[in-house]
Amino acid sequence: MSAAKTPARVVVLISGSGSNLQALIDGKQQGELPIEIAAVISNRPDVQGLVRAETAGIPALVLDHKQYSDRLEFDTALISLIDSYQPDLVVLAGFMRILTADFTQHYAGRMLNIHPSLLPKYQGLHTHQRVLEAGDKEHGVTVHFVTAELDGGPAAIQAKIAVLQNDDAQSLAKRVQQQEHIIYPLAVKWFAEGRLTMHEGRVFLDDELLPASGHLIVGEEAL
Repeated sequence: MSAAKTPARVVVLISGSGSNLQALIDGKQQGELPIEIAAVISNRPDVQGLVRAETAGIPALVLDHKQYSDRLEFDTALISLIDSYQPDLVVLAGFMRILTADFTQHYAGRMLNIHPSLLPKYQGLHTHQRVLEAGDKEHGVTVHFVTAELDGGPAAIQAKIAVLQNDDAQSLAKRVQQQEHIIYPLAVKWFAEGRLTMHEGRVFLDDELLPASGHLIVGEEAL
């Protein structure tokens, strides 16, 4: 009888409410995610995500970027703090910092981010409003591996929803967030199981090359 596989060690980086962090905590507690959340680190003090971590008994740490003279100094300190927990995977869950190339290279192939658009569309901020202004018929969310390009790493999984006639930015954000809480735990699960990998800038699931959009899930409201 083979020994049980050790859960993947995950460090989660946040800057705010931590709703995607909660989705990972719930998945772990329900036995659906073969992970150990070793630490949650926020660059902002007094955010709800830290309370979520503490409630779940997870080390909740603050590394305030305002205490550092520049981006490089902060990222160097952040690498040191993350590595002290020896993670297999770093998960960016609403971490609102632009990361240096040295940082992204250090965690190449073992750092995931979630972005509320169907990348490569609408990198950056205000994605829901930009979708409405463009008159797009569909919208969604992407989990991708992190590279030095902002929101530009190769996609692992996308969820797609329809833009409804009465949608505004708030309603779109709410429905997209529902999909976030489905696909982020799924991507983390695949990574923890050794099924999701990145090699030479390309993403593989079960050793099969994924398309540029990653694995696609159509949300309940999608066309």
